[in-house]
Amino acid sequence: MTSLPDAVRRHAEAHANVHGIAETPIPGVATVRATTPSDLIHDISRPLVCLVLQGSKHVTMGTQGFAFSAGQSLLITADVPTVSQITRASPAVPYLSLVLELDAAVISSLAAEMSAVQEADDAPVRVDPTDDEVADAALRLMRLLDRPASLPVLGAQLAREMHYWLLAGRHGPAIRRLGWPEGHVHRVARAVAVLRAEFRQRLPVERLAAVAGMSPSSFHQHFRAVTSLSPLQFQKHLRLIEARRLMLWDGANASTAAFDVGYESVPQFTREYGRLFGAPPVRDIDAAKRRGSAVA
Repeated sequence: MTSLPDAVRRHAEAHANVHGIAETPIPGVATVRATTPSDLIHDISRPLVCLVLQGSKHVTMGTQGFAFSAGQSLLITADVPTVSQITRASPAVPYLSLVLELDAAVISSLAAEMSAVQEADDAPVRVDPTDDEVADAALRLMRLLDRPASLPVLGAQLAREMHYWLLAGRHGPAIRRLGWPEGHVHRVARAVAVLRAEFRQRLPVERLAAVAGMSPSSFHQHFRAVTSLSPLQFQKHLRLIEARRLMLWDGANASTAAFDVGYESVPQFTREYGRLFGAPPVRDIDAAKRRGSAVA
């Protein structure tokens, strides 16, 4: 019988993009495969759970570092800046993981139906052993990919079951606050959605605060508490991460990328890029391409 690592490997080998990520027809579910250790990857992660099935990875948030490997899950319960790196992977034993984006609406619905109420855990990033029930639901979900006709009927149901077992297991206290409709995390998430969609534009904090249903001062305080960044820093991270993608994968030059993501000054873009990625744009992209060529 097919195991979860085998199911993930088969799907990833058939459908992965150049980054090793293979989306599935089930919304919010993707597989990841890598045959070599990766460079440092800067991102602002969405709330998700990552089940590592083979290999290992390291993720840093602020001053905290998290190392995890097969049999463990990384849980991210807020839109927070992370720096990640696949640390163990080879052609013979590739890194494999299954990623499920957490759905706040599903969590809210399930939490309302579940009798046990646990104290919420405020830590936005954590690593724990993967619960057996979560892995079992993930395997059954992956098996649906071989039966496309079943996906419209059972795909959302099994994704909901994964959310249930996450709530019922050791991850429950950490993700429960995502389901509080009027909680600070949920309110900040509404503003984050606007930032992600419109990061190229000027976004007055008053508008973001109104979206979150808070006063500007309260919004600024809670936004930083949830994401570890101010709204302006958050937008800046989004711009710089997208600019790096444009240069590395689309071949854009630094000035084109800077203007495309909303910068009006190339020198300012260059300074802020260097602070985030450790080197100015041209040098960073050249080094990344050389490393990629060496691996290939």
